[in-house]
Amino acid sequence: MTLAAIAIPLVKGGSSRTLPLVLAVDLDGTLLRSNMLHETFWSAFAHDWRLPFAAAAHLGKGKAQLKAMLAQRSNVDVTVLPYDDEVIGYIRGWRAQGGKVALVTATDQRLADRIGAHLGLFDEVFGSDGVRNLKGPNKAAFLVERYGQGNYAYVGDTHADDAVWRNSGHAVVKSRSGRVRARAEAHKSFHAIQPPAGSAKGLLKALRPHQWAKNVLVFLAIAGAHKLLDPDLLLRALGAFVAFSLVASSVYLVNDLLDLSADRAHARKRKRPFASGAAAIELGLPVTVLLLVAGFAITALLGPLFLLTLAIYFITTTAYSLSLKRYPIIDICVLAGLYTIRVVAGGVATGLPISVWLAAFSLFIFFSLAAVKRQAELVDAVKAGKLQIVGRGYHPDDLELVSQMATASGLVSVLVITLYLSSDAVTEIYARPEALWGVTPVLLFWISRVIFKAHRGEMHDDPIVFAAKDKVSMICGVLMFGFVMAATIP
Repeated sequence: MTLAAIAIPLVKGGSSRTLPLVLAVDLDGTLLRSNMLHETFWSAFAHDWRLPFAAAAHLGKGKAQLKAMLAQRSNVDVTVLPYDDEVIGYIRGWRAQGGKVALVTATDQRLADRIGAHLGLFDEVFGSDGVRNLKGPNKAAFLVERYGQGNYAYVGDTHADDAVWRNSGHAVVKSRSGRVRARAEAHKSFHAIQPPAGSAKGLLKALRPHQWAKNVLVFLAIAGAHKLLDPDLLLRALGAFVAFSLVASSVYLVNDLLDLSADRAHARKRKRPFASGAAAIELGLPVTVLLLVAGFAITALLGPLFLLTLAIYFITTTAYSLSLKRYPIIDICVLAGLYTIRVVAGGVATGLPISVWLAAFSLFIFFSLAAVKRQAELVDAVKAGKLQIVGRGYHPDDLELVSQMATASGLVSVLVITLYLSSDAVTEIYARPEALWGVTPVLLFWISRVIFKAHRGEMHDDPIVFAAKDKVSMICGVLMFGFVMAATIP
């Protein structure tokens, strides 16, 4: 879009008008498909779990001081932020016609300067200074003082920009809100920029409903006890599944918010909703709280022991997101434990004991899959020529060792199954236990194939999600289920 395309704005009464020389541009939600207050909060929180307490103390001193503190403590990479191409195109068109452009934002001045230097589109950059929060009436007063009443055009996106538009010579609006658009379009000279698609779909994607497949593990307790048709136990297991899914989604949101910079530096993860700006970052925290309340409310129906299990899962996953994922090997052990705790939770919810065999198999198979997850990331890093995985404690040189860990643990899980089939417990449960031996070669093939796929760089970031979509994995699952059914039927 060029300035010529907006040189004749919609004017009441049909009279013509010359546009102001200076275009003032807002940042949050306008030039940027995100919000720097939230970006800096989550960036600082990712490196210091005590950050919320410091933020609460500074908030009482005013938003400008809070933003200054967050800007100082955060480490936001401004080069990978989700900038809006339409607004950038508008700015370039304005400059092409000889107009001047100023970035005028409530974001702290230090961050605003870094963004301005990165984009190279602005003649001037103004931000909050730790005392004055450059937003709403404060921004309007500043622009009038700087350029004069009606001597600037302004690009904004929220009702907080009403006063700025009223004092401008030309209003430019980028918003899906009918009320906000009406305020801007009431100006005698205005232009509308089409905003990107709404964030509801992006927010739903951020919940990662496809990852809920992991929570099917809570059904293993009743499946192992051959009580899948017991309506009471099945209902309790279903309740555990829903509770885990809700709480897991809340953790996914927090993890994505803490990992914004790392995700934006990743070839695939940069497309995640919060990283790409497809989901509104300011909705992350309230939706997280809502999911947690709903998830833990369900636990009231499943007893205090299940509540404790779910609480341990949540605390561990939060600790993983905040810190543990940065420590080699520890992160793999934690991931394996988080898979295994789902199996344990199924037993707790239904009151069925988890056998030593199932616990041992779960631990080794999930350690293997967690190692495969890191193996896949390291393979990507090696291909990209990176010296380190952002947000992780691994180096490309660790690839061989991590691959060996995945292979060894996977093979031990097959050994556990083999030993189980040789035990007396099998003959007590299954009518034809010899049929179960068919599970062993299929499982051995599947684990070997998963590791092989990761070695070739063909693995999804999560091997369980990969298995849920992979046709060969599905066939392996059907075959193993068939062998188990054959052993069950007299």
